[in-house]
Amino acid sequence: SDEGPSSRDQPDYKTEARMFSSVMNSTKLAVLFLLCMQNTLFTVMRRYSQGVLREQYSKYEVLLVGEFIKIVYSAFKIAADLSPSEKAVPRLRYLIRRSRKMAVLACIYGAMNILSFVSLRNISAGMFTIFAQLKILTTATCSTIMLGRSYSMTKWRALISLMMGVLLFSEPIWNNSERSKSPEGGNVVLGTAAVLTEVTLSGFASIYFEKVIKTDPEQLGIWERNYQLAFGSVPIYLMFMIFGGGGDVGHGGGWSIVAVMLAILGAAGGLLVALSIKHGDSILKTLATTGAIVFSATLDHMVLGGPLTSIMMIAGVQVVLSICNYTFDQTPSAEPSSNAPTPPAQRDEEMQKLNSENKN
Repeated sequence: SDEGPSSRDQPDYKTEARMFSSVMNSTKLAVLFLLCMQNTLFTVMRRYSQGVLREQYSKYEVLLVGEFIKIVYSAFKIAADLSPSEKAVPRLRYLIRRSRKMAVLACIYGAMNILSFVSLRNISAGMFTIFAQLKILTTATCSTIMLGRSYSMTKWRALISLMMGVLLFSEPIWNNSERSKSPEGGNVVLGTAAVLTEVTLSGFASIYFEKVIKTDPEQLGIWERNYQLAFGSVPIYLMFMIFGGGGDVGHGGGWSIVAVMLAILGAAGGLLVALSIKHGDSILKTLATTGAIVFSATLDHMVLGGPLTSIMMIAGVQVVLSICNYTFDQTPSAEPSSNAPTPPAQRDEEMQKLNSENKN
């Protein structure tokens, strides 16, 4: 009688369960979950601050305070990790002198802020929202080019599905007649070029940061890189503050408890982004921030009465499924097939060896 399938042909459910459990319990997912929650709270609180309370503080002042918080916290962590023979001040001075790579990243973030301003002056908020979803694909493309990573077709399909889901979830923005109008006197070509440049820089900046953290020969710690990045960002936001004039209430005006909490949450977001890249990668960080769009809109609807249509709910399910499809994809890496043709050099070598044996 025919023998049943051998044990090696049967799926190893215990192994798969262990793999799934290890993924679910990993530090990586814990950090990504915290990043998702931080983005959610930050978005809802900012909507409450500016949409409900109508607070008039300068957003660049909030970002600047967040950078100072990151500097202080990172410096504390650096000092705590030093050996007893090392002193904190010389180490921090050394990091400032060696912060050129992070200063480049701070300048890229500054350029992205300027490009965002230029694009919104020339195209509608709806068009801007549509183009902004391309950050998902530009990050994956830069990862392939700069880090030499290859992604399975399942992952690429998940990313495209995610992008379409987020786009559909944002339907109340781009399908709004008021927000679909381009600003009066705006240059659509200039605005489109600006937003496309911004999303490209966003993908590049994420992968550049990951490459510096993981492959730089100096191999500085994550808190040291955070310290350098925050230190390099301070002059950028100071420049924005000076040219922005402090908004309608002037420099230092309009601050509240909510604004302070936003500064703290912003600082926490920067630290969590660095941790998520260290323990995961830039794509997973993008997934976490994208998933936060769904959670923040849901919380906004429950607390502040924001929109949550049936189309948005369907799109939200698609976003969550896309994130799961990407995260838990276990497609094996391609291996050479045993039926593949033998390379010519190897074939000639085998023929010579066979002829030699026949002569003997």
